[in-house]
Amino acid sequence: MKNSGLSKDVLKEFVKDEESLEKLSKLIESSNAPNSNANGFQEFEDVFWCKSEPGSLTKFNYSSSITDITGYTGDEINALPGKFFSLIHEDDIDRIRIEFSEILADRGPTKGKLSYKLFTKDENIVWINEIISITRSSDGKAQELISVAFNISEIFKKFSELESVFQKTKNVLSAKDNFISIISHDLRAPFTSLLGFSEILINEPGLPVNERIEYLEYIHDASFNQLQFINHLLDWSRLQTGKIKVELKRLHLKEVVSNCVSSQLHSAIRKSIDIKVGIPDSIYVKADERLIGECVINLLNNSTKFSEEYKTVHVSAQKFKEGMVEIVVKDEGIGIPEENQSKLFRIDQKYTTKGTKGEKGSGMGLNLVHEIVAQHNGVIWFYSKPGEGSEFHFTIPEAKNVIVLVEDDNELRTLFKRTLQKNISEYEIIEADNGYEAMSLILANPPSVIITDHDMPLMLGTQLVEAIRKKDKKNIVQIIVISAKFTDEIIEKYNRLGVQKLVRKPCSPDALTQIVKEVLS
Repeated sequence: MKNSGLSKDVLKEFVKDEESLEKLSKLIESSNAPNSNANGFQEFEDVFWCKSEPGSLTKFNYSSSITDITGYTGDEINALPGKFFSLIHEDDIDRIRIEFSEILADRGPTKGKLSYKLFTKDENIVWINEIISITRSSDGKAQELISVAFNISEIFKKFSELESVFQKTKNVLSAKDNFISIISHDLRAPFTSLLGFSEILINEPGLPVNERIEYLEYIHDASFNQLQFINHLLDWSRLQTGKIKVELKRLHLKEVVSNCVSSQLHSAIRKSIDIKVGIPDSIYVKADERLIGECVINLLNNSTKFSEEYKTVHVSAQKFKEGMVEIVVKDEGIGIPEENQSKLFRIDQKYTTKGTKGEKGSGMGLNLVHEIVAQHNGVIWFYSKPGEGSEFHFTIPEAKNVIVLVEDDNELRTLFKRTLQKNISEYEIIEADNGYEAMSLILANPPSVIITDHDMPLMLGTQLVEAIRKKDKKNIVQIIVISAKFTDEIIEKYNRLGVQKLVRKPCSPDALTQIVKEVLS
């Protein structure tokens, strides 16, 4: 009788450290002894042993460690209709039956390996690698079987994760290869025409004035578009590599958007396009002012470019999910064909088309917008229908509304703060006991409302308000001044500085709270 055994060389494929290998090897050797039960396999949490009963290749004894892996005892497995095969996953069962039959066959191999997944008693799936050793008679017939099975679920999980990472990395590299190919083409494309028109202008001084102007206009427009393309590309690249630092500040959204609209008025006026802004004064965001401005400008530029004359572009904003603000730029333009919508925001595919008056774009604007929004932990999406227009939505973090309370009387300031927090809980209350301290707080975190006493040490209320208005030229911050010493001169000065409310002392906390609510409404 020929006994191949499960040699150390075979086991080394699964057990790497020498101590465990030696232990496992001895257990397998002892399993050939009569009445052996291999309970020592309990030392190996992810390994179980299986051995056929003498004279049978259909009845098996299992080490008690099989229960740790499958949830079944050996007796429970032997009582199943298909015995151990009942546990094997339907995806693998047919293959395993064939492979197992080949191992048992006359003149078949004395060692074999099987890999499969099986169901546990609680209906989970585990991955198994099994090595089998066959003892054969002199004429090659299988007489006895012994196997060791390893639970490789954790290894398989890590392998699957690595495979997923590998595939994602492969896709990213492929996308970047396509991107580089597109960029290389776009960087070179305009220069043939630019050089050609330049040579004509240089070599043909007698060109009619109208032709000369036409060529110069082409050179100017093409150069402007190429510069815009390069600027967008550089900003996108710097954001990707972290070379642009995103500087988050508390920003008054309506003011930011209004500035963006002002920068686009020239393009809009040329096409008689009306840009309407519907953003509540109460919305503040936590964002990089330059980058968010670039987002809005790019979207406004697209809306005006792809709109016919006398149409309207709407910019609106509202609170989104908790802690986020949703900004929407909607137009009545030509829309985006359905077959091209999947190309937007992708670096490996380029979609660009001329505007309704032949305006050209860089093709990088939306990629840059997408990256800026991502850097702010927001998301961007759009709806578009050819002939009906497009609307782009994106989210950015909301900045909690702030009330700065400036009062040198500590007891009164505490009383005011407690009442405001109780009745206007959605606002954060920040305290200061003098104007200088208030200025540092206001510059770091521009508030919605400032409540200040007029008579303070170091800096009077009028001086504080003057300093604030130098930064807040549009009087966005609401200011309430409290004093027992208002004179006509002081009142007139505060009115010139755009102070919303002048409140005479004494003023109860409840009355002040009501005034704040009126100012905020």
